[in-house]
Amino acid sequence: MVVKIYLIIVYDVNIERVNKVHKFLRTHLHWQQNSVFEGEVSKSQYNIILEKLKELINEETDSIIIYEIPEKYLTKKVLGIEK
Repeated sequence: MVVKIYLIIVYDVNIERVNKVHKFLRTHLHWQQNSVFEGEVSKSQYNIILEKLKELINEETDSIIIYEIPEKYLTKKVLGIEK
């Protein structure tokens, strides 16, 4: 059985790295808003995402927040338009 994890990733990175982070995350998750991605991934996909993000950013100046939500607890409300 493949365990799935629902992720919400929010980032604030230097302008030099924004496009690289955005482009990478688009290959694994759904783009929601300017610096927000979300989606369901396997544990192995999660590990790949984590390792690649560590390579792409400067941990002394950039910030990435990853929310891990078990599927059974996920609820989502959207006000306004959903991208």
